[in-house]
Amino acid sequence: MPSDPDRSLATFPNPNQGRDYLIHMQIPEFTCLCPITGQPDFANLELNYIPDRKCVELKSLKLYIWSFRNEGAFHEAVTNRILDDLVRALRPRFIRLQARFYVRGGIFTTVVAEQRKKGWRPLPTVELPVFEEPPGMPR
Repeated sequence: MPSDPDRSLATFPNPNQGRDYLIHMQIPEFTCLCPITGQPDFANLELNYIPDRKCVELKSLKLYIWSFRNEGAFHEAVTNRILDDLVRALRPRFIRLQARFYVRGGIFTTVVAEQRKKGWRPLPTVELPVFEEPPGMPR
């Protein structure tokens, strides 16, 4: 039985609440409609978040993203709406959504929206040395 689009976002408990770790998702099949022309707009969404107490369940995210397929929305509005809905559902330590919309009228549009939990500060990045692989080493 096929699934239907759904605006609800299911979550599950973060299995490692004591650690900052990044969850990275690429969603290459986002579609919505231009609110002026009704023509389809296509985008590649890149979601990065550091969970606090909850993580998003992937099937619900897929159905949520699908729910925009027949909705008219400006790129800026839909990117921020998706981020707002994810923030409400997850209350993450940090979240960033980058929406790269495919060319329309000769213009590519990228919208980036992010939010940090009040008081959260990222740990400093550890710079690791780059090691070259020995010749003949399989990748």
